[in-house]
Amino acid sequence: MNEIIYMKAGYEPWWLFSGWEEYIVEKKTFSTDDEARKYLETILEKFRNSYPHERSEKGPFWAFWTEDEQEFCEACDDDLQTYHGVLWFKNGSPTTDFKIAE
Repeated sequence: MNEIIYMKAGYEPWWLFSGWEEYIVEKKTFSTDDEARKYLETILEKFRNSYPHERSEKGPFWAFWTEDEQEFCEACDDDLQTYHGVLWFKNGSPTTDFKIAE
């Protein structure tokens, strides 16, 4: 089972901090790698057209952001960058066997 996950949080998606699931905005499930890959390419293109900054790290994790989108953190008394994260999970874990068009 493949899952393409969109999360929105004050940190990049590859950190997967405890409770990261609370920041999931959307999760789509696919039975085949090809279906997941096609959807992933579509959502990555959408974010690439919407956000000026992109970074990918630690495998199937992508972060998108703009400096204009920040939230104040009372605990740290500072502004935190908001990141739009895209993740590809396979059988409940980040997939390691993926290839997408760049």
